Amino acid sequence: MQKKQVISVQEWLPFEKILENGIIKLKDNSYVKIMKITPVNFNLKSSLEKEAILNSYKIFLQTIEFDIQILIQSNKENLLGHISNIKNQEEKNEKIINLSNKYINFIQKINSENKSSSKNYFVIIKDLQGKNENSEKISINNLNINYFKIKECLYRCGNIVTEINNKKETEEIIKSFIKG
Repeated sequence: MQKKQVISVQEWLPFEKILENGIIKLKDNSYVKIMKITPVNFNLKSSLEKEAILNSYKIFLQTIEFDIQILIQSNKENLLGHISNIKNQEEKNEKIINLSNKYINFIQKINSENKSSSKNYFVIIKDLQGKNENSEKISINNLNINYFKIKECLYRCGNIVTEINNKKETEEIIKSFIKG
């Protein structure tokens, strides 16, 4: 009987290490940087504002001359605390208890249908310049320059760009994608 080889998650993932500044060194000696995006609510904008946002986004797409990846992470909302608050606020009044139970059933149904999920948006940029052992400083510099290009362009669209610039935060983001 042939024994199956089991590989660990660490061997399977392409990461070599996460630097203290949050930048990830991959096993192929390239580097990536993660940034979190808080998007503008496009649906609340006027027609003129929507047109300006779309034009700014076109400029953003024409400006980037490097690899990016856009990731969207959906998370189901945890309603246990909210439901607990509702139960604690119930009075002994039969109508209020009945109404509370209907509301709880409604929000649980919406949550089970994934209509009440929160979303996190990330842009990941990769530096392909430094594929040799002495290129860490060059790659970090390139990633930081590209980060500021993206930040400026997406800011013009009305988005907020947050730099992920420490090891702990980078690890948490990676864990959030792995555990699903």
